Amino acid sequence: MSPRAGQAGPPAHTLAFVESPVQLLNVLEWAHLHGLRGAPEPARLSVPAQARRSPASAVPPAGAELTVVVLSPTDPMTRGQLRRMADLARDEGYRVRWEEARGGTTAPFHTIGGLAGSLRRADRIVMGDPFSRYVQLLLTITRARDLVVVDDGTATMEFVAQLARGERLVRWHRKGGRPGPRDLLFAPVSSSARRRLTPSDRRRVEVFSSMPVTETPEGVTVTTNDFAWTRARFGPPRITKGADMVGTSLVETGVVDGDRYLEAVRSLARAHGATRYFAHRREHTEKLHRLATSTGLEIVRPDLPLELIARRGPIGRTILSFPSTVVHTLPLALAGTGVRVAVCDIDPSWLTENASPRAQGFLSGVTGTAKDVHRLAAVGLAQLSAGSAGC
Repeated sequence: MSPRAGQAGPPAHTLAFVESPVQLLNVLEWAHLHGLRGAPEPARLSVPAQARRSPASAVPPAGAELTVVVLSPTDPMTRGQLRRMADLARDEGYRVRWEEARGGTTAPFHTIGGLAGSLRRADRIVMGDPFSRYVQLLLTITRARDLVVVDDGTATMEFVAQLARGERLVRWHRKGGRPGPRDLLFAPVSSSARRRLTPSDRRRVEVFSSMPVTETPEGVTVTTNDFAWTRARFGPPRITKGADMVGTSLVETGVVDGDRYLEAVRSLARAHGATRYFAHRREHTEKLHRLATSTGLEIVRPDLPLELIARRGPIGRTILSFPSTVVHTLPLALAGTGVRVAVCDIDPSWLTENASPRAQGFLSGVTGTAKDVHRLAAVGLAQLSAGSAGC
């Protein structure tokens, strides 16, 4: 899985599939660590940003060792961040192929059909979300001997644990519920993907992660992501005296009650003097409007992953967060800057009745395993009713 210096023949080609800005960021971090080369596209500076797309073929330009395939979602915020990240990948000299993978009923068939040849030719496949049905379907086509899973946040922790225990691949916030009709229909593909992601004498598997990996599947190589590319390309940031808050999509995923979350944000902001709220790309506009009206916080919609936003600055001397990926990644991206990351636990009373039975334990584990963060006590219902700022 390391650079292939000294080997005869042309360099192996890597095909990476991403569906979110963070996944693309971590593909760039992985490529930087492994020394993959890029090949700048001719005359790309004269091409408008909206038109910067690769041709139909994913065959790389001479010298390029990485092609990034963006399986574009429909969410406008995610698409905007992915566009910006795609430009950064091109700046590194990598080929980017943008696929409107969800642009209608027939889009998946066109996307998979158009990628089949590239999948069969690729020597290595990199993926950001092994839980994705799209990615699992693409895995059934590839003949690559090397498979790499790069960070997709806290889901990476659950993926590694499920692979180690031989369980079916299910996202943590859905685990415990009954499989739906679509789950049952897709089960054979999911089982096939899990087998392909299990190391064997014919296949090597690497996990590239900044998250804590406590259960390592036999034969899986775990490589640490320390955000070296981010620190080399951006910053150091200008640090302000106040505090900034990081939003979460736990309400949108049905884990945390919306009213409880609003009260917790208000309490946390008041206690620590926070002035800005960096919204998660999946947070609903109506919820953010309520937060702004109720708390007075300035709502910021980042155009890049928060690790890059924070590294560019300006950023508060204290960053407040609930349990999420950033409590692991921001201390790495901001190493040596003096910025403090503080995390507020999720009180059990905030959980919805539909939340997975594993939700509380999983979220506590996300916080408890984070390094170089200051842990804040959760605010209970009694404290919220009394207007206390226990966080």
